[in-house]
Amino acid sequence: MSEASSAPKRGILKRFWRNVHLWLGIGLFILIVPIALSGATLVYHETIDAFLRTPKNAATSATPTDLGLAVSNARKAAGDGFTPMFVGFPDDSRAPLTVALRGPAQKGERPVRLSAYIDRNDARVLEIVNSRNTFFGFMHVFHENLTIPFYYGRDIVGWGGVAMLTLALTGLYLWWPRHGQWSRAFAWRRSPATSSNLHYLAGFWVCFPLAFLSLTGIYLAWPQQGRAVLSSVAPMTEQRGGPRGALMANPQRTASEIYAIAAARPNAQIDTISFPDPAGIWRVRLYEDNKAAPVTLAINDRSGAVNTVEPLSGDRTASWIRWLHEGSHAGPIWQFAVFVTGLMPAVLGITGILIWLRQRRQRALMQAKASPSAAKIRSVAASDAAPAE
Repeated sequence: MSEASSAPKRGILKRFWRNVHLWLGIGLFILIVPIALSGATLVYHETIDAFLRTPKNAATSATPTDLGLAVSNARKAAGDGFTPMFVGFPDDSRAPLTVALRGPAQKGERPVRLSAYIDRNDARVLEIVNSRNTFFGFMHVFHENLTIPFYYGRDIVGWGGVAMLTLALTGLYLWWPRHGQWSRAFAWRRSPATSSNLHYLAGFWVCFPLAFLSLTGIYLAWPQQGRAVLSSVAPMTEQRGGPRGALMANPQRTASEIYAIAAARPNAQIDTISFPDPAGIWRVRLYEDNKAAPVTLAINDRSGAVNTVEPLSGDRTASWIRWLHEGSHAGPIWQFAVFVTGLMPAVLGITGILIWLRQRRQRALMQAKASPSAAKIRSVAASDAAPAE
């Protein structure tokens, strides 16, 4: 096929994808932008939350916190029926510990989850809150399902991820320079309008992380389907039956004993201690020097035996999908890149709408300029015509 004959087809194809890009961006602006902004808000939520909840003039505790007393105080503050789920240890040694507790579920509703913030020096409860009623708790729920119950919200978020992935890929296609004009493609003055330059250039630099975060977001929005696809190419641990997150009724060991066992591991910083499942297995997540991914220890409640959990390749991939989507475990540069990427759909959406409105005005002006001459041509043609008999 000659270049001359293929040019019209390329023009038709580009016009088609430009329309897809335009109407997806405008039509779903009000959906995509809040999802992206809520994701950007959550990137630094642990750091911000720990900073806000750390008492003024707080000092590092000289001795390890009495976890048994901390859990006991948290249960008293929560009230009857609440069971501890895990203890979290923030990176900042001055920040309070977090004891997460779960209460009984009302009919047709999820169990209530409370977070008790514990002073590291004397194990007293500084504050206890319903996790879902906090700002970041609401942001988590909104980002996952738009606060729409059942699976409808997740479906909407999943399709929003599909739309965002399509926008990223079609934007790259529309940006791609013709005839190898790469210097012009990366130039700021591609257009006289600042909004156009910002849209073209920022769109290119953000399209790859945006496409990646959209793809990982699709996986997280439909976890069962995503797990089925991933398990078809990599081995994964079979999901357990029974109630999700079930806990052992009366463990023999305390959180303090489990902490002491895990802390004996050299060059390790404990991140969370999860209370035992019905099989009596405590799980401790910790970080070791020179390892990006956390290490998980399984500690038997009865015997005290310690085993390092070696995740299957599919499980490891699934964990990294979540971590990279959240901006965690991959260093501050990637974390900042995820934060900026979450802001960019708002910038690209606004600049895209401005480009569209400007093009509409230009077309209207061109039609207005062309209409007097067209009317003149029509009147001349009518005067030259033969009179009707």
